[in-house]
Amino acid sequence: MSTETIVTVKSIEIGGKTITVETGRLAKQASGAVLMRCGDTMLLVTATGRTEAKEGIDFFPLTVDIEERMYAAGKIPGGFIKRESRPSEKATLTARLIDRPVRPRFPKGFSNETQIVATVLSTDQENAYDTLALVGASAALHISGIPFQGPIAAVRIGRIGGELLINPSMSQLTDPDCDMDMIVAGTAESILMIEAGGTDVTEETAMEAVRLAQEPIRQLCEFQDELREAVGKPKWDFKEPEVDKDLYAKIESMCRADLEAANRITEKQERTERIEKIRSTVKGELLDEDSPDELIRSVKSITKAIEKDVVRRTIAVDKIRPDGRATDEVRHITCEVGVAPRTHGSALFTRGQTQAMTLLTLGAVGDYQRIDGLGLEDSKRYIHHYNFPPFSVGETGFMRGPKRRDIGHGALAEKALRPMIPDEHEFPYTIRLVSEIMESNGSSSMASTCGSTLALMDAGVHIKKPIGGISCGLVVRSSCRDCGYEGVFLRQCDKCGSIDVDANYVILTDIAGIEDHLGDMDFKVTGSKEGITAIQMDLKIKEGITPEVFAEALAQAKSGRIHVIEKMLEALPEAREELSEYAPRIFSMQINPDKIGALIGKGGETIRGLVDEFDCSIDVEEDGTVFICARDGVSGEKVVERVNELCKDVEAGDIFVGKVVKTTDFGAFVELKRGTDGLVHISNLAEGRVNKVEDVVTRGQMVQVEVIEVKEDRGKQRIGLRVVDLNPKV
Repeated sequence: MSTETIVTVKSIEIGGKTITVETGRLAKQASGAVLMRCGDTMLLVTATGRTEAKEGIDFFPLTVDIEERMYAAGKIPGGFIKRESRPSEKATLTARLIDRPVRPRFPKGFSNETQIVATVLSTDQENAYDTLALVGASAALHISGIPFQGPIAAVRIGRIGGELLINPSMSQLTDPDCDMDMIVAGTAESILMIEAGGTDVTEETAMEAVRLAQEPIRQLCEFQDELREAVGKPKWDFKEPEVDKDLYAKIESMCRADLEAANRITEKQERTERIEKIRSTVKGELLDEDSPDELIRSVKSITKAIEKDVVRRTIAVDKIRPDGRATDEVRHITCEVGVAPRTHGSALFTRGQTQAMTLLTLGAVGDYQRIDGLGLEDSKRYIHHYNFPPFSVGETGFMRGPKRRDIGHGALAEKALRPMIPDEHEFPYTIRLVSEIMESNGSSSMASTCGSTLALMDAGVHIKKPIGGISCGLVVRSSCRDCGYEGVFLRQCDKCGSIDVDANYVILTDIAGIEDHLGDMDFKVTGSKEGITAIQMDLKIKEGITPEVFAEALAQAKSGRIHVIEKMLEALPEAREELSEYAPRIFSMQINPDKIGALIGKGGETIRGLVDEFDCSIDVEEDGTVFICARDGVSGEKVVERVNELCKDVEAGDIFVGKVVKTTDFGAFVELKRGTDGLVHISNLAEGRVNKVEDVVTRGQMVQVEVIEVKEDRGKQRIGLRVVDLNPKV
């Protein structure tokens, strides 16, 4: 057996940066493996698949894992164990970023377990690993024997100072002049996925960015084809499972008419129950206890296929949506604010049968979230969390922390509102929003975005602009002029490959759950009335969509978004003038950085004393900015006064009431404030001659003194005092 290792290395320049792909040296037992590098960011991406499918599997078991290794950035993980544990939010979002465009590129009916693993080995924190991992996943699948119908690729487009850049660096994306960060994935001809965030980005700019991404994506796809020609393995012999035409016709005659009637029912629960009865009737007539497993699976899959065809044909051909709405019509919206009495802000946003309650908490600056990851960001003060309990869709299930979907939806809502959050100096609070999904029938993440806007305004947070969100869908049912086949394609017939097709599609505003589940696109857009703050587009169409379809969807989403914002503002036209009475009060002040030590005190004694005395939190930054978070305004003002006293320079003429901390033969030392003492010379203790200091004052006694001189002596401050009152009122 030959042990010779053949290493293949290829490079391509994209956006002025060289991307290098190496294969044949590492992970040789994986179905496909590539070492991706851009600058000093390097990761190993592997694709592994089982050659045999498990019995009874009726779905595609694809998993994507991102392994962030802290050594990649020269860090040791935080915590007690000192090793990586749960994936970071960034890793989870990157895994979803890869899954979304990759999954549709597998043949229908393929159910072999497949896993993609991207391990980050090195990062220069200039070249992001997410798009590199996506290209690597496609390349690893493309050179393997797994029947992946690739290649696909992705690029990042940023806009800095009004200029669009291909693959900008991470530091460029954090530039204050950067107002858009967009990732576009696609094939050589079309768009498959978009993930974007920005600040009031116009639809025209978004379109321009997508068009700019197409050429580098095409180059990366051709680059992968060249890699496959050099090292690719033969693809597994996989044929899409054939449908029993006689059984299909029999089941169709039994249930199509009933399914068409059931899908006219607008209420989700009633429609679901009716469809379930139809399924049970079909099973009851065709199956019994002795029916073979293969027949059971066939009846189930055919019934599902007919259900899907009924919904899709009704929408695309008959132009009738399941709930009877027009294609651009938004469901009925109601908005309420102040729904939870003791939270700092709350709102209930209901759109049709989707309902999100968002609750807001304001905290001190020190309550920010610490991030132990590979990116430039090590903390954040604005946080959005999303919870999707099983009861929201009338089901039961385990509740064991957030799933990937929950993390993804929370991150999308967070991205949507981030540009509109006041900066720390204007509004020095940590902000946490939690969206509890009470009911779901389509696009709960957009309901979360809308509810978050209202909860912020209800709390008295003066966001820059109100943000709304809408989700649009797509149903494609085209026909081939050459062979007459009807299917899900826009450019080329899935059956015969002809490009002589009648492209037929419908774009739907505010998609319901059934339209999302059985449709071809989930296109979420958030923003103000003026521009876009976030885009998330996923497609189930294998060939993707054209820029023209994307532009049409953008325009339809804008109309829907503006309609939603107007409904929101009917409930609360602007942010409340005052913060909630239950919210903490934060005061910010500036002290001389040289006085930070005086505020903190020896071993933190002074600042801890203030925190304990006033039940507050105090955060001090290196530039001398002090943030005080108190229960109420009165106690906060007292803390401000005390900090001013502690940090104020002592000057001649100042009056203090202080404790005698030490007596000597020549005078008494009085504590003016924590960490600062002055000397009352024996001659300044009282009128007339004083023979002994202890005859006038004793240690621990409170006295009122006046500063008579302040001078520097060998780098130390010497403060001279005289007694004004030996028995002051304290």
